[in-house]
Amino acid sequence: MGAASDFTASVIDEEVVTSVLPMQEHWLPLSNLDLLLPPLNVGVFFCYKKCIPTSTMNFGSMVGSLKKGLAQALVSYYAFAGEVVVNTTGEPELHCNNRGVDFVEAVADIELKCLNFYNPDHTFQGKLVPEKKHGVLAVQATWLKCGGIVVACTFDHRIADAYSANMFLISWAEMARPIKPASTINFPPCFRRSLLSPRRPPGFIHPSLDNMYISTSDLSPPPSTTTNATVILSRIYYVMAEDIHCMQSLATKNGTAKRTKLESFSAFLWKMVARAASVDENGKRVIAKMGIVVDGRKCLSLSNCSGDNKGKNEMMGCYFGNVLSIPFGGKPVEELVEKPLWWVANEVHEFMAAATKEEHFLGLIDWVEAHRPVPGLARIYCCGDDEGPAFVVSSGQRFPQEKVDFGWGKAVFGSYHFPWDGEAGYVMPMPSPLGNGDWVVYMHLGEGLLEIIECEGAHIFRPLTWDYLTQ
Repeated sequence: MGAASDFTASVIDEEVVTSVLPMQEHWLPLSNLDLLLPPLNVGVFFCYKKCIPTSTMNFGSMVGSLKKGLAQALVSYYAFAGEVVVNTTGEPELHCNNRGVDFVEAVADIELKCLNFYNPDHTFQGKLVPEKKHGVLAVQATWLKCGGIVVACTFDHRIADAYSANMFLISWAEMARPIKPASTINFPPCFRRSLLSPRRPPGFIHPSLDNMYISTSDLSPPPSTTTNATVILSRIYYVMAEDIHCMQSLATKNGTAKRTKLESFSAFLWKMVARAASVDENGKRVIAKMGIVVDGRKCLSLSNCSGDNKGKNEMMGCYFGNVLSIPFGGKPVEELVEKPLWWVANEVHEFMAAATKEEHFLGLIDWVEAHRPVPGLARIYCCGDDEGPAFVVSSGQRFPQEKVDFGWGKAVFGSYHFPWDGEAGYVMPMPSPLGNGDWVVYMHLGEGLLEIIECEGAHIFRPLTWDYLTQ
């Protein structure tokens, strides 16, 4: 594929970027939905081609505009300039003290076209995507041999979900550009935690939440010895638009009950993972579990409100923090393999449906409150491979690649890189940068699963290459 993983990225400068304006130091509590996240760091990166040479456009000036834009963006997005600390009850809180963002400048002895996009573990992790050592957010800008540049971030998932990070990235890019069109300025982020306050008195908590979430005090202790540990790898593929449309067509029975592209894709992948799993040597049934991340902002938005709730839909639309739930389903692998795609897609739709209602998120907020200060966790996150494989699908269709233009053009490629520490795998489909309806799919799955998926699904999941990005 002409790609290389062996190269060196050398740090040439490090700086802490703080907000351009002073701020009142204060504490910002995490919402109950934030408290469902363990300490996880999420990476995201954008790759840019060499700019048209000008007398003022070089790596130094580009980094300067990045820092200037970041300092301005941190005025509104001050949460990213703070620190997470543990309070007296043992819960994390955000200290908004303008501690700042660690900003690394680096150079790499490789050209953009030679990067191995298919294998982000070797290409991006620890080289082009920074390790966050302090604070909430870390940034790295890397100059490549060809004159291209990679801009990457790593942020604390407890403070922001992908929706929140996307808002910040777009605002940062706008602040960094020399010309900032007024029509593209975003609404400022909303940090009003009262939008996600528990009900007083507590409302009805549906029993299904005890199946979806677990208190960490109820987790089984880790085994004293670890043997035959599953090796989990990250890979990036592209899926052609015609294949996505075919999945959606097969996921619809007799032209009725049309399923979304995400439901159809998830059902297809669930079947593939089931095929990749084998029956236990002792004849034990193997269960394949799949979860799907649901954003609750629309569920919690109340249009046509009055009184104190007036405008809640607008506030939820720019709410900064986590507003997520992860419903999941589990089925015997034989059943998933034998049943048609439309049947599996119906199962996906069924377990997602309950989590797309306001009552679900209100109940989840109350569920966390009932267990505090003991933290909760999505069960699918800690599903081991005792019963079978487990993975989570998160839609990245809002990935803002087109809008993250810092002043030297749109990115030729961008992606999240999220090799989380959970026992379950993680998959995120995003729009292709070509804008042709294709998807780019980031996968973080067991090595054995990936091998079989690549073998049996080679006609669907194609390794992402430079040739694809520049066709």
